[in-house]
Amino acid sequence: VQLQACGGGLVQAGGSLRLSCAASGRTFGSYIMGWFRQAPGKEREFVVVITWDGGSRYYADSVKGRFTIARDNAKNTVYLQMNSLKPEDTAVYYCAARTNTVAISRRLNEYDYWGQGTQVTVSS
Repeated sequence: VQLQACGGGLVQAGGSLRLSCAASGRTFGSYIMGWFRQAPGKEREFVVVITWDGGSRYYADSVKGRFTIARDNAKNTVYLQMNSLKPEDTAVYYCAARTNTVAISRRLNEYDYWGQGTQVTVSS
């Protein structure tokens, strides 16, 4: 499985961006998908996860109410709509796939495939 994230950029505080993550392979629709981010000098952290059917979504408290995850299994793509962006949202954003679909996870080491990351910069 290969994941390709895009959509990052430079935006002013209060603005919006939509990230996309396109996946190769026929089994995308069975994967749990997550977004993580890594700010300069910090560890990579969980942002949001979505179940294989989109039926459940779990957000980090820091983005709840501002970010929305969605997926289109027909297009092998997961999206992250980011609204009301803050300077502290500045980071490289990574999408990731978890093939074990028994349970969702917020732990980095429980994801099997990672995209290359896309930079999001929010200016104040």
